[in-house]
Amino acid sequence: MSILEVKNVGKRFGGLQALNNVNLSVQENSVHAIIGPNGAGKSTLLNCFVGKLIPDTGSVMFDGQSVLGRSPHEINQMGISRVFQTPEIFGDLTVLENMLIPCFAKRDGAFELNAIGSVMNQKDMLERAEEMLVDMNMADKRHMHAASMSRGDKRRLEIGMCLSQEPRLLLLDEPTAGMARADTNNTIDLLKQIKEERDITIAIIEHDMHVVFSLAERITVLAQGTPLVEDVPENIKGHPKVREAYLGESA
Repeated sequence: MSILEVKNVGKRFGGLQALNNVNLSVQENSVHAIIGPNGAGKSTLLNCFVGKLIPDTGSVMFDGQSVLGRSPHEINQMGISRVFQTPEIFGDLTVLENMLIPCFAKRDGAFELNAIGSVMNQKDMLERAEEMLVDMNMADKRHMHAASMSRGDKRRLEIGMCLSQEPRLLLLDEPTAGMARADTNNTIDLLKQIKEERDITIAIIEHDMHVVFSLAERITVLAQGTPLVEDVPENIKGHPKVREAYLGESA
């Protein structure tokens, strides 16, 4: 069953056709990777997934509802969370304080509704944050300032902050960019664990093919804003169109 449907999406910036008639279907509870050379339109497409960009043509539907024109809060309430290329954390706060932030959201200036709508008091929020730190294997770092951590740990914290909102779709924009290989492998292991333990769909943009082929169940390849091929990983490797997009010449 498809949870995210992209149909005939086109997006132009001046004279640049960033996306051209893109069709894409992400199956529920799967890991779907979107790859392609720099400038292929991957980040533009991801921004359409969360309503940040409105396509010139086409539609983007999440669980049967359009995401277009919705605010970040509305996107979050629909069940979509996003991890950015640069970890979006608060460096001057501790790890625990960071994890507390998404455990509640203010509504009409009043205190404290969590992301799924049930009332939480301060004790509930603290317990929830502590539980998530255990799940992320970061309980021993709870009192560290986030700025002092490695990039891999910052990413782990950000993913935990997203998961605390119980999303149905987790979007990852180059989650291992700038990481040492050990941190990359730890991130791969974390995402595998998340997929095994949670009822969640993951869509990932990534340049590191080791990451892509370690995680993805299905891969869409973009080039110059146009989908070239969508298939299972074993059929993507060595595909002539993929080699042409990456190497500039046909196999």
